[in-house]
Amino acid sequence: MGTASEPLMATMRAALERAFAPSALEIIDDGAWHAGHAAAGRGHFRVLLVSEAFRGHSRLERHRMVYAALTPLLASSVHALNITARTADEHD
Repeated sequence: MGTASEPLMATMRAALERAFAPSALEIIDDGAWHAGHAAAGRGHFRVLLVSEAFRGHSRLERHRMVYAALTPLLASSVHALNITARTADEHD
């Protein structure tokens, strides 16, 4: 059975795939860990993104790139992101 966050996660996936052509992309809904939190009605997600687009960029720049790709969702549906952004040679 699907979850209520699946359409949002699909939208996030499409935006990240367009922006970064990742070799690996994992989006995990962490909403259950935030039940009762003031912003519990908006999504809490972990994102692992592996892309050569991050080569030469600092961790802060990589996070800014991900936030830029998800800007419309951050304004309305996503409350928190835990981002891991790596190049292929940095990925375990």
